[in-house]
Amino acid sequence: MPVNTSTTPSVTLSDVTAAFEEVYPLRWAASWDAVGLVCGDPEQPVRRILFAVDPVDAVVDEALTGDADLIITHHPLMLRGVTSVAANTPKGRIAHRLIRAGVALYTAHTNADTASPGVSDALARAVGLTGPLRPLDPDTTDPDGARGIGRIGELPSPLTLRDFADGVAHALPATAAGIRVAGDLDRLVTRVAVSGGAGDSLLEAARAADVDVYVTSDLRHHPASEFVERPGSPALIDTAHFASEWPWLDDGARHLSEALVRRVGPQGANVEIRVSTTVTDAWSQTFQHV
Repeated sequence: MPVNTSTTPSVTLSDVTAAFEEVYPLRWAASWDAVGLVCGDPEQPVRRILFAVDPVDAVVDEALTGDADLIITHHPLMLRGVTSVAANTPKGRIAHRLIRAGVALYTAHTNADTASPGVSDALARAVGLTGPLRPLDPDTTDPDGARGIGRIGELPSPLTLRDFADGVAHALPATAAGIRVAGDLDRLVTRVAVSGGAGDSLLEAARAADVDVYVTSDLRHHPASEFVERPGSPALIDTAHFASEWPWLDDGARHLSEALVRRVGPQGANVEIRVSTTVTDAWSQTFQHV
């Protein structure tokens, strides 16, 4: 039964961020990253939260239309240093819109990537991996060996690369470019490595893991070409960056909902948490000569 919100204390932004950081501690973020609260009054009440991949105008539109008090994004707004947030700059325009509307913005980036479960766990489950998962690039500070970037797991039964790639395309949000595949489409796939977001820095880790295919994003021409030319290399599936990270939004929303109830009690269940349906992939169209 819903709690009567008229007689219970408001859940504040500081309650939400503290609960979220129990699941995705800021200390897990890479040293170069920019995570945590970007704008917002820690004492402001939070009734509705929108989870999204990117802090862009279309997501702000969605938040304002849905009367959200807080946007939690995977990608940072201020990842690279700025000297101005003037409203005639892209980052400044977002910041001004949010502040004028009283909407807070919070980012969980590499701390959500390395978490267990984290971004790559969600991607692994989305593309059909079952059973135990282990990090592709383990976090050496984790004594349990569960945290790290990327995941390795297995399919419940072998598939051809063609069928597996088709399943990946259907499991992830549709984008203009779809997915790209490098490798023999008839090869059998059982063991899979995934890494949400840009993952070409882990190509050698994927080769060393003895997997049949590596699923990630933003693969560049020369590293990918050289990789698949070497005998015995895994096949490659390159997805849109946005699409490979989108499955985590549901997981992040669920973990936050559970953490809020643990932290503030039953009134935490009254906070409405929704996952964005806005496709924020940078590429809007592809053209091919026929």
